Amino acid sequence: MAAGDRASNPGKADGLMRATLSAVAPGTALRDGLERVLRGNTGGLIVLGTDKTVESLCTGGFVIDVEFTATRLRELCKLDGALVLDKDISKIVRAGVQLVPDAAIATEETGTRHRTAQRVSIQTGFPVVSVSQSMRLIALYVGGQRRVLEDSAAILSRANQALATLERYKLRLDEVAGTLSALEIEDLVTVRDVSAVAQRLEMVRRIATEIAEYVVELGTDGRLLSLQLDELIAGVEPERELVVRDYVPEPTAKRTRTVADALAELDRLTHTELLELPIVARALGYTGSPETLDSAVSPRGFRLLAKVPRLPGAIIERLVEHFGGLQKLLAASVDDLQMVDGVGEARARSVREGLSRLAESSILERYV
Repeated sequence: MAAGDRASNPGKADGLMRATLSAVAPGTALRDGLERVLRGNTGGLIVLGTDKTVESLCTGGFVIDVEFTATRLRELCKLDGALVLDKDISKIVRAGVQLVPDAAIATEETGTRHRTAQRVSIQTGFPVVSVSQSMRLIALYVGGQRRVLEDSAAILSRANQALATLERYKLRLDEVAGTLSALEIEDLVTVRDVSAVAQRLEMVRRIATEIAEYVVELGTDGRLLSLQLDELIAGVEPERELVVRDYVPEPTAKRTRTVADALAELDRLTHTELLELPIVARALGYTGSPETLDSAVSPRGFRLLAKVPRLPGAIIERLVEHFGGLQKLLAASVDDLQMVDGVGEARARSVREGLSRLAESSILERYV
């Protein structure tokens, strides 16, 4: 993919923005160098990558090709011109160059340095950093997007607020997931119950994604936040897929939604749509009408079998395929379970005891 194509592809640009934020996060040599430039009150313009397109925009300056260090960045930014680094930020390729991007590229920036930075980022597809001498800020341009690098304290404050929200949502998710398990045992699940769990899983996942962005921006300052996030969302992504695998409707002549389709539909829901259970139900493959929400559904058994210790995924697939539903699995004896390929007597007893314990604990949690 050409550099210009990278800039015009939103998904690629978002991935490049995250990678670049990681490269300029606190604790990196590049961030150290940029802060030295900011404290030195000289300003700077740095292109993070080079190819023939970048070379065609450069006039004047010097080809130096030296190893990158924070102090060299600071000293070379004293020159009246831009710096060009290689894409790995391991070398300073050129210094003191004038960048002449296409003036026809639209930009909302007013300052000369910022206008040049945005245009170069759009034209080349490489990230460009602009250090403003007068405004005393570091701005990052990726594919035309602008991101101002903030102080770690400000980012941490917002991240901690998001983490507190995630903790509340995770508690609610655990409640509705526990209720779903008990209803599955009693065979009393409705589309509404499934949609509520899918809704909460998606909410938790989205808040976690937002916090993960903060972790990237914080660099070494975000290590504790990263550990807290990992602990809170452990198992959320697999649970989301298991719920969909359990309840996505069987394909018919008119309806052929797969698990991947349902997951993609949930991912595409806007924040407003995610608050509406009928819309969540439609994303899962149901009609979403009030009557449908209250209609009974039965799980295939993927989710509950995944909670049985040391049970391989291949065996879970065979058990579900053989018995066709959770209720038949719960009613199966050790001898019945042994009829499945790969399930010996020891594993059959393990599955039987595991399901029995899960059934008992789910019912107790609901009614005690």
